[in-house]
Amino acid sequence: MMFMFMQTNGGNITHTTIVIFLYYGIINISIFYINYLLILPTFLDRKKYLWCGLAILFVVLVFAFIKCGLAYYFYEIIISRTSKNRKWVIGFWEYFFYAVLVSSFFIFLSTILKFIIDWFRNEKIRSNLENEKLISELAFLKSQINPHFLFNSLNNIYSLAYQKSDKTPEAVLKLSEIMRYMLYESNENTVKLDDEIRYLENYIELQKLRFKDKTYIKFEKVGDTYNKKITPLVLISFVENAFKHGLATDQENPITITLKVTLDKLFFQVINKKSNQNKDDTGGIGLQNVKRRLDLLYKGEYRLHIEDNDARYNCELYLDL
Repeated sequence: MMFMFMQTNGGNITHTTIVIFLYYGIINISIFYINYLLILPTFLDRKKYLWCGLAILFVVLVFAFIKCGLAYYFYEIIISRTSKNRKWVIGFWEYFFYAVLVSSFFIFLSTILKFIIDWFRNEKIRSNLENEKLISELAFLKSQINPHFLFNSLNNIYSLAYQKSDKTPEAVLKLSEIMRYMLYESNENTVKLDDEIRYLENYIELQKLRFKDKTYIKFEKVGDTYNKKITPLVLISFVENAFKHGLATDQENPITITLKVTLDKLFFQVINKKSNQNKDDTGGIGLQNVKRRLDLLYKGEYRLHIEDNDARYNCELYLDL
């Protein structure tokens, strides 16, 4: 309607003007959708670029001739122009060039729209695939934790049973509580930090049952942990590593576990003296697993520092909750 108003210089819109704009509007819309719905999906999507170009050229030329025919049908309005008592006639090829130009413009618009929509569609598909891959990888990493933990815990309980220790039933009970948390309560993307801490405490208690002598472990908790959330089973690998490769019976060098919460920041540190007797010839997957999970779940929101020397192992994790 705006173009009709401009065409008539703000005067009355005649029936002829409406018909002309209706005809040309239908033609241009037809060009747009023929290219968008027929030519591009048929040829461009199948990488038949030559046929796509020929089809577009054919449509542009055919509709340019149709526009020329329509222009000569309304000869006095379109071809023959009068201005300031001067009359001139638009030549056929001049008008044909104009018709080709306008038709090409609608071809261009429909092609741009096609590329934009395809780009957004492909981005959505790629994003969905990445999310599915992420979910699958996280599920696989998490599935590794349970067998890995169970393998180590059963070894400990076997040792107690072999020694006919009275601690064996208590160890089995602790393992049962821990496995219940791992199998059921930790299935959510995040859990309460207090629940994760309770899980760590149960694990520590289970490990204490291994040793006949007194176990030296310091677990310090500082800060407000209420209503804080964390991805489940992220911290356990560092504690497990300390017991697996460290020395828990040295009073002068206890295993030290520190958990501090300041606002929405978590600091978690595990320090242990290395034991020459607790060598793991099979190689561990725990720390590799947790590093990968941190990369996937807390990318850019965590910092992990590990100091590994001949005497001790010091792990520091800074995490945005």
